[in-house]
Amino acid sequence: MTKRILFSMALMFVIMISKAQTPMQISGLDCNSTSHDMFSELDAGKAVVVFFFMDACSSCPPVASKIQTMVNNILVSHPNMVTGYAMPFNNSTTCTATANWVMNNNLMLYAPYDSGAVQVANYGGFGMPTVVLLGGKAPNRRVMFSTLSFTTSDTTIMRDSILALFTPLGINDIPASVNSIDVFPNPSTNNVNISIDLLENSNVGIDVLDITGKQVANIYNNSNSTGIIRKQFNTALLSNGMYNIRFNVNGKVVNRKLNVSH
Repeated sequence: MTKRILFSMALMFVIMISKAQTPMQISGLDCNSTSHDMFSELDAGKAVVVFFFMDACSSCPPVASKIQTMVNNILVSHPNMVTGYAMPFNNSTTCTATANWVMNNNLMLYAPYDSGAVQVANYGGFGMPTVVLLGGKAPNRRVMFSTLSFTTSDTTIMRDSILALFTPLGINDIPASVNSIDVFPNPSTNNVNISIDLLENSNVGIDVLDITGKQVANIYNNSNSTGIIRKQFNTALLSNGMYNIRFNVNGKVVNRKLNVSH
């Protein structure tokens, strides 16, 4: 029997870029009658892979398997922190067909669902396959990576993005006046979104430093900031390598690493 899944757009403001995307909820029973709530998984700090396939797509299972192997390696050190969903690109593929696709290709990472047309359109369309990586807690749930044309190097980008999601900010404690700090996508190819959620009025400075500590860009300075500050920085002119995003809040400094990879 075809299982229905509930769709709703994530209530999250995103800086508008050429193909802005927001996570779309996946919830309810999958084709194995297991209940899921993807937003709850994200809010628990997990990374989520959504894999859109076509049954006749011969290149889809190898890609799904490659991603699964990468995720399984991460799960050794981060148990239960990455989940996956497999969805057809249309609404005519049955639950039996999706469940068989997952089972026959030994893709146990992915929970099978039967109706993916609305979802895949949200992420830019079908590309044999379309692969989406989601992360972040509300109100900063986000698309960390998506592609309509998967290449081998994308596995590394996805791995690094997942590990960055699990990496603490470092030796600098987050000031009491800050609820959260976010830098994504990371690694960045051309644009990086930077956000800081302030719990009270604060003096805030945000800049970018290279590995020598030299300032390469000033992103934000304001002596009376409050709420969520969101900025987008174009990394296209930066050389490949590691940088620090430096947040100065009322004189207290937090650094977040940024990997630029064109």
